[in-house]
Amino acid sequence: MSSGPLSGKTVIDLTTALAGPYATLLLAGLGARVIKVENPTRGGDSSRNNSPYLTAEGLRLRRTSPDDMSVSMLSRGRGKESVTLNLKQPESKQVFFDLVRNADIVVENYSAGVTERLGIDYAAASAVNDRIVYTSISGFGAQGVPGDGKAMDTIIQALSGVMMTAGEPGDAPVRFGLPIGDLVAPLFAVIGTLSAVLDAERTGKGQHVDVSMLGSLTSLVACEPFDALESVGFPLRTGSFVPRLAPFGTFRAQDGWFAICAPTDAFARGALTAIGKAELADTDLFATRDARVDNADLLHRMIGDWAAERSLESAIAALEASSVPVAPVRDTAAAVRDELVTGRGEVTPLVHPKFGHHDGLYGSGVPMVFSRSQIDISAPAPGLGEHTDSVLGDLLGYDPDRVEKLREAGVL
Repeated sequence: MSSGPLSGKTVIDLTTALAGPYATLLLAGLGARVIKVENPTRGGDSSRNNSPYLTAEGLRLRRTSPDDMSVSMLSRGRGKESVTLNLKQPESKQVFFDLVRNADIVVENYSAGVTERLGIDYAAASAVNDRIVYTSISGFGAQGVPGDGKAMDTIIQALSGVMMTAGEPGDAPVRFGLPIGDLVAPLFAVIGTLSAVLDAERTGKGQHVDVSMLGSLTSLVACEPFDALESVGFPLRTGSFVPRLAPFGTFRAQDGWFAICAPTDAFARGALTAIGKAELADTDLFATRDARVDNADLLHRMIGDWAAERSLESAIAALEASSVPVAPVRDTAAAVRDELVTGRGEVTPLVHPKFGHHDGLYGSGVPMVFSRSQIDISAPAPGLGEHTDSVLGDLLGYDPDRVEKLREAGVL
């Protein structure tokens, strides 16, 4: 039994791809029992068919045996049980509703309107369990939009305005390499889900939690008043630096890059001391925050010229000696291997159920540390339908003959 804070809660996971499965991954890591419902006619979650695959011989672009599993599923399927259920078959509804009766939460990320057409929407689920918390993650919200309403991460990045917050003025839009739209929405979905669970425990009534990818990402863009900043002369796109917080940004040394964040008077004085310009800290150019903002280009150019003549190690050492917040810009391989994050379980090795861990494969942990509860996301991802018989038998009480008849009818 899990000792996580959500121990005793059961989640019916109807999600696929990334946004939904990441939400249920977090719920599983927090201790909930997550039962992943997958369509057997389409090979299950689309993530199962994302190249590359972990095979007995290592990573490959194509499958070589039925035991091979995509890296995407190795990461997103951890800690879950897999049940196959063809929700387009009429007989599947009874199985689905029996699952809902025994659950606390349903999470789905179909396009708006699909669950209603299938007869498995919140109205249908709440009719059999009025305590159910039913969370929907979609591109634009449950009300949908004109057209097909389908959304991928890059579409959401484009619509949210986030592509125009990075790069230099006049540059082409910059797509974030991290699928930020697909990752932000599930965070809000988990917050909403757990809030609704608390409310259901208080009131005895569940509810529908409706989270849109566009709204989630745009809400973060709105945290910075870009329009107002532009109106007083700050460019929307500032490249490597943030002039209104100078000195603040990334700089190139001879053998690598580093970042500094030194907007306060004390930190700025430290930066000027480190580059051998301590006497400028009390001048009209840099003595105050407003003065440094006015002269941000000059200040950043001075630091950049100084850095260009030094090794990364010596530049960082000089800034640290002057108590300036500074760090090297690391690549992802170095970042995910940092003992600070692996030791806290914030990043964890990915393990294939048969082939074990392949060096270099790491996945998201649950980046929270509780004083009493235990977080565990180490259980390998399941094979497609691996737990169908046990879930239907042990949880729902179906006898083996009934399960076999459902399988013969194409329901499972």
